[in-house]
Amino acid sequence: MRAIRKILISLASISFCFLFTNLAPTANSEARDIMNMAREASKISGLEAISTLKIYDAKGRERIRQTSMASREFDNGATQKRIIRFLSPAEVKGTGMLIYDYKEKNDDMWIYMPALRKTRRIVSSEKSKSFMGSEFSNADMSAPNLDDFNYTLLGSESSDGCDCWMIESVPIDEDIMDEMGFDRKITWIGKKDYVLRKAEYYNEDDELFKEMKAGKVQAIDPSGKKHMAMYMEMVNKENGRRSIMTMDKIQYNPDVKQEYFTLSYLEKI
Repeated sequence: MRAIRKILISLASISFCFLFTNLAPTANSEARDIMNMAREASKISGLEAISTLKIYDAKGRERIRQTSMASREFDNGATQKRIIRFLSPAEVKGTGMLIYDYKEKNDDMWIYMPALRKTRRIVSSEKSKSFMGSEFSNADMSAPNLDDFNYTLLGSESSDGCDCWMIESVPIDEDIMDEMGFDRKITWIGKKDYVLRKAEYYNEDDELFKEMKAGKVQAIDPSGKKHMAMYMEMVNKENGRRSIMTMDKIQYNPDVKQEYFTLSYLEKI
């Protein structure tokens, strides 16, 4: 099914490009520029935060997990390092994830499981899997590599009262599709702050299977130019599950200790 769909898309793209050679590159170039601006806008020189992750099953039953997070820029902004540690409940306390988010290459991710006293790398095939039992994926914990997608500007639309660009992102090959866990995605990017406000995820049959909404956007650095959503909700359209992540406390701190972003610190309980 995926192979047939790719052939049809390729044929349609060839026809479109043949007829509108002067228009398509402009639209796609603008779309990529917007996505690059959104990626840059999400980079904070340093911060520390406490957040709550609420996980709901199809019957509305709730599980609550609290996490701490710290992030900092390295290599003049080319690398963003992030550590996430679960504080509660008891069965996940001490579990941690370390992420090296690179601008020019694939990210590195590690997870530490205190019950096993073992750290292991999260490989590409695991990035589409659930983040700690939620509807968010491991891949959602870092910014994607821009070169892994083709972009199309679909137009403008309001999302929760915010004027946004609508941009379609299509992975460049099946390996990236498998790694990301979707065949295409549509994102709504705020025109004033470049913060992602909404995302729709489509599968190989072009069916919407997940939807993310973000809100309560706040400026979090002294310049007022960097913004972050304090609320994110991911809804799984296939199984009726949903997960909500909220930022409870957040502090701008460009001097976060560098030792936090090491494997040895990840394994501290």
